[in-house]
Parts: sequence; C-alpha cells; structure tokens
Amino acid sequence: MDSFIIATLALCSLTAPAYGDKGTGKARSCSDIRQFYSGKGFPLDGLPQSEISGEHLRICPQGYTCCVSDMEDNLASLSRREMEGLLKDAGRGLQATLGRQYKIFDGYFLELLNRSELALQETFSQALGSLYSQNAQVFSDLYTELRRYCRGSNVNLEEVLNDFWARLLEKLFNQANKQYLIGEDYLECVSKQTETLRPFGDTPRDLKLKVTRTFVAARSFVQGLVVGGEVVRKVSQVQLSQECMRAMMRMTYCPHCRGMASARPCANYCSNVMKGCLANQADLNTEWRHLADTMMQVANRFDGPAGVDIVVLSLPNRISEAISTMMENIDTVNSKLFQACGNPREGGTSTTGLEEALKKGKITVEDRVGPSTDKLEKLVSDVSSRLREMQPYWVSLPNILCSDRVATGAGAEDKCWNGMNRARYLPEVMGDGLASQINNPEVEIDITKPDMTIRQQIMQLKIMTHRLKNALNGNDVDFQDTSDDVSGSGSGMCADDICPRGPRLIVPSTDRPKLYVNLPENKKVVKGSANQNLPCITVYLLSLVTLLLRR
Repeated sequence: MDSFIIATLALCSLTAPAYGDKGTGKARSCSDIRQFYSGKGFPLDGLPQSEISGEHLRICPQGYTCCVSDMEDNLASLSRREMEGLLKDAGRGLQATLGRQYKIFDGYFLELLNRSELALQETFSQALGSLYSQNAQVFSDLYTELRRYCRGSNVNLEEVLNDFWARLLEKLFNQANKQYLIGEDYLECVSKQTETLRPFGDTPRDLKLKVTRTFVAARSFVQGLVVGGEVVRKVSQVQLSQECMRAMMRMTYCPHCRGMASARPCANYCSNVMKGCLANQADLNTEWRHLADTMMQVANRFDGPAGVDIVVLSLPNRISEAISTMMENIDTVNSKLFQACGNPREGGTSTTGLEEALKKGKITVEDRVGPSTDKLEKLVSDVSSRLREMQPYWVSLPNILCSDRVATGAGAEDKCWNGMNRARYLPEVMGDGLASQINNPEVEIDITKPDMTIRQQIMQLKIMTHRLKNALNGNDVDFQDTSDDVSGSGSGMCADDICPRGPRLIVPSTDRPKLYVNLPENKKVVKGSANQNLPCITVYLLSLVTLLLRR
C-alpha cells in the first residue's frame, strides 16, 4: 500500500501544471501584461505581479493567469468597442463608395437639365423674341420642377407635364388673340381643353411617356444609392451582443491573460466568432444583392436611343415642335376653343403677337446630344462595376475582418490560438446568417430573436428594390421627400473629408490593435480547463494524509 501511495504521489507531481510557459516551477512574471494593460489606459491597481490561479475568470480559460476579474471585464468591453469601431470603419468605406456615385449621377442629371434649359433659352429668345421673353416663366417653371423631381421632392411628374402644356396653351392662345379681351376665367376654360383639343399634336403624349420613363428611372436610381448608404450607416451602428463580446474577448485578449500574447487565432476559429457576431448582418445579403442587381438593370436603361441624354437634351426640340404645330393650326385651334368656351369680347390690340414668330417659320434647336453619350456610357460602366463589388459585402465581412489577423505559415494550424491554448481548432466553420448559427461553438445565439434594427433595414431594401422594378416598367413611385437632406449626414452619404476615398470595400487601417481571432475547440473544453488538474490534486492530498496516518 505504501508503494502504491508513493507511486501516486510521483505521478501527480509529474502531471501537475507548472508555472509559466516553460514549466520552470517559478511563478511567471506579469510585467508584460501589466505594461500592455496600462498601455490601454487602464490603472494597474489590484493587478498581480506574478501568475495566480484563474478560478475567478468567467470568459478566459481558468488556468494560471495574470488577469483579475476587473481586468477581464475591462478588456472584454474594450474588445467590443474595437470590433464595433472596425465595423463602422468598414461601413464608412462602403458609404463613401455609394456617396460618390450618388454625387456623380445626381450632378450629371442636373447638368443635363441645365444644358437643356440653356439651349431652349438661347434658341427660343432668338426665334420668338418677345413671345418667349413674356412667357419665359412657363418654361423656367417646367425645368425647376423637373430638377426638384430628380432631387427627390414630392413632385407628381405627370401633373407637372400636364400643367406645363395647359399653361403654354393659355399663353399662346392669349398672344394669338390680342384683339380680344380675355379674362382669367376664359383662360381657365381654355386650359381645360388641352387633353381633348390636342392643340400641340401628339408631342405631349409622346413626351410624357419618354420623360416619365427617363426621370422615374433616374430618380429611382439615385434614391437607391441614398437608401443603400442609409442602410449601411444604420446597420454599422448596431451594438454587438454580450455573447459576441465574450467571444471577442476570448479570441482577442485571453491569450494575453494566458501569457501567450503573440498567439494568433486559428483561421476557422476566427471565422466562427465573426459569423456568430455578424449573423444578423449576414441576413442582409439576399436583399442587398437584389437591390444591386436591380440598380444595375436601371442604370443600363440610361444609355441607348431612349436614354436619359437623348430625352433630356431633346426637350427644347420637342417643345418647339409642339409650338409649331399649334401656330400652324391656330385658326382651327381658335375655332374649337371659341366653340368650347364661347366667343370672347373684342376690344384688345390689333396685332396678334404671333405674326413675328410665324414669319420666321419652324424653330430649330441645335443638337447637343453627342458628347454626353460617351460620358454616360462610362458612368454606367463604372457604377455597375461598383455595384457588383459591393454585392457580397455583408457575407464577406467575417473574412475581411479575419484576413490579416489569423495565424499563417507552415504548421500554423497546430500552433494557433483556439480559445483555450495553442493547438489545432477542430469544430467546423458555420454557414452565413442567423439560422446557420444554431450550433456555433463560439457565440451563443438565440436564432428566434433577430435584431429588429437590421430586420427594418432588410424591409427598406425590399421596398427600394420594388420601387426600382416599378421604375423599369415606367411606373412612377412615391418617395419620402429627401430633397433637403440627400447630401447630409442623415442620408447615409458621408462628406468627402470624413469618408475614406478608396473605391473598394476594404476595412481601413486604424490605430486599434488587430483582433487576432480563433475559437476554442469547444466550449466545454474551455470552461473545463480550470478544473482539469483537480482530480490529481485531490488524490495527491488524500494520499499524503493516508501516508501520514499510517506512520
């Protein structure tokens, strides 16, 4: 019996854990982690000078450690703040890409309208003289409303065009009948005949179809860029869960507590931590891709024979055609209007006001379409490339955040940090999205309780995609009035001096420490590490007591 007890004592002494990395029997100094902890801005009060037993730890493995409870809590909170900061940095990069594209297309559409209006002013003022100058407000108001529509104001495009033709009919009829005394009531009756009388021929109907399709597509597209940026901004501000914080702490700072500050996480371990932490964000993937696909379809409609350049820059010519049609048939138009509204009283001036314009013949507007088409083709190509790049953003975040933080090189998979020690990480990598995390070994998630902020943003993406699909069919869509804030901070579009300028979706470098991520082999192993030597210690003590009593 004595020989058995002595053998047991010898075995336990050989298997008992040694202090420090090298098993020297001497307690390892905590000077390195004290310096590291102080560098993070935390006080050193209560920190041990050398390793202590780790039964008090609630996140890190409970072996010998230099970390006390407060230290573990502080580093856990820090790991969450750093992770949230990295997500915001990545989001700002994507916001910047969308913001730049918004500014490019918004500016381009407004430039087209300005060029179109300038061409109309120059041509009409020369061809129509006083007839144009006295009625210039009608044309100016049309372009003003078209600009407001493009900028997202609550403008009904069909009503704008109907109002323009009705007002133009009033003005031209009044100018053509200066010999009569025509009051406001009579002119109101005249304007109501626009649809039935069709004094401008087929131009208003044809132009309405083309303008509506073009402007609905243009506005939907720039609004899609705004909504995309807003979704990124709001999702990037979602706070990470407590369980994610624990997983990030275990992966990032627990190696320091274990005296393995240089240990980098195993690649699959990091993937599981990130997929668990970003499970809700990954659920944006489907609708995010749908939005990008539909926006590319809309953008491809901008070019071609019925493209935005052609339609906008041809407005002066089409309006000129309509005016010429009415002037050439003024007698027939007058007859039908007199029949519908009654004969006006005579008593005006002798001149009709249209004689000068009729003598000059049809108004011809210089064709200014050419140079713009090539530019638009390049813009569409560039934005399509950017949209394709951003499609996998939400499911690629784990890989982006892990890419330069995991252990690499020969034999790395056997020497990386797995959440408990330097060893191979055995669990398989989880899929993307909340439902796939039901068996995630690193982050405990209730898959029945999705994040409501992210669910709301998924719905916003669905709504925007539906509007874009309507726009492809030429159907107008209702938007919230965004004309006052599309370029402000609330729109999701960052200022150039704030957002990163790089075109690709890469997490910008920061002053934060790199989050070296890798998960433990399993939770039970991590949680049980503190007690792995208790049976041997117990046997050791009982054997010692027995031996003493026998002697």
